[in-house]
Amino acid sequence: MAMSQAAFKVEQAIGHDDNATTAQDVTNPDLYPDAADQSGEKMKALAWMGKNSVQIVEASKPKVMEDRDVILKVTGSTVCGSDLHLLHGTVVELKKGDILGHEFCGIVDSMGPGVTGLNRGDRVVASFQIACGQCYYCKKKLSSQCEKTNSNTLENAMYGGRTAGMFGYSHFTGGFAGGQAEYVRVPYGDVNLLKLPDDVPDEKGLYLSDVLATSWNAVVDTGVEKGDVVAIWGAGPIGQMAADFAFYKGASRVIVIDSNWRLDFIKSKIPKVETLDYSKLGRKETVTSKLKEMCDNRGPDVALECVAGEYAKGWAHYFEMLLGMETDTSEIINEMITSVRNFGRCGITGVYVGFTNHFNIGSLMERGIRLIGNGQAPVHLYWEELLKLVQKGDIDPLKMVSHRVKLEELDKVYYKFENKEDGMQKVFVETKFSSPPAAGSPELTVYAK
Repeated sequence: MAMSQAAFKVEQAIGHDDNATTAQDVTNPDLYPDAADQSGEKMKALAWMGKNSVQIVEASKPKVMEDRDVILKVTGSTVCGSDLHLLHGTVVELKKGDILGHEFCGIVDSMGPGVTGLNRGDRVVASFQIACGQCYYCKKKLSSQCEKTNSNTLENAMYGGRTAGMFGYSHFTGGFAGGQAEYVRVPYGDVNLLKLPDDVPDEKGLYLSDVLATSWNAVVDTGVEKGDVVAIWGAGPIGQMAADFAFYKGASRVIVIDSNWRLDFIKSKIPKVETLDYSKLGRKETVTSKLKEMCDNRGPDVALECVAGEYAKGWAHYFEMLLGMETDTSEIINEMITSVRNFGRCGITGVYVGFTNHFNIGSLMERGIRLIGNGQAPVHLYWEELLKLVQKGDIDPLKMVSHRVKLEELDKVYYKFENKEDGMQKVFVETKFSSPPAAGSPELTVYAK
């Protein structure tokens, strides 16, 4: 596929290598004027404006830049816990004005001549990762590891291999504008968009973009089996859906560890879940000792990490991260390793971006613990199966949705979400293109004064 002249100039300016096969580092059409639609139409979008600062901005509508691009009218988006890593500036290579948002659904507005299988007006959900559909990994539907859609040389050097481009997640992951906006450009639209049937409203179909596939992957990739006792660190949306899926896969017990009202929320949605509030442990108790006590002094069979490595619990990691001596804390992973039974399995789903200190490799080796990096879940591998489960009613994404908000207030929502205010668990963000709320959707919350 030939790259447009504008996209080629962007590639040269950023310094990516020649692996790119789609226009990259176009994180806001107004930062690269040749990427803006010639109509001059403007849109509202949420942009990163610096560390701990996001803002609703007016930007140009994106245009088709390559033959297989699709331009979507966004009808729904959301805020993910991993978006907070961007807010905090812990993900490298963010630039002021980058449009955020990696989970979204919409209606096909226009497309390039090379797109097949889609028509204008189709309702679709986007995979949060951008896959080419043709490389070694894409042929296996391991879309998160696409070799062609992220030519960032820093990421390749740090990780020893490539991962797929991602929407709204910095130049480190290819530099693609996100979907927390009224329009978004979707490269390889015929690969990265899944049609939504009429019986699946946006309020349910949206979450096929990331959270459902990520939670499902945490459970199946870590190997949850019938009869397993599963401990989950984090009672946010990923943790909640992972608990649901663990029971679906036959787990006999699920214990969720956290320290706030989200434990009550998850208990109200999944009554058979057990909870452990680590902030209420006694002086001589630890998460590990309590889990051992709850599980016949052996510990759970499986531990799932649904939090991320950004949040230090102890002063040593706090200062090491502050001084740049590590990028991620190992505290939760160490808790998982010491908590599970011998030969137990630990899966890492929360975002870790770099390096950690004080990792308990001795326990890992001596006790035969299986530590599994679940990676960015390969959405394409799962989303058709998960769509059928949603259609059948076997899973209900609306169970985790606590708020419905307008795009215009999304900057306020970020800060509410970060501070766990207003009982905010998962949100549905509507735009001017959204349909009326579906049955079961929360009422609209208005924050503007």
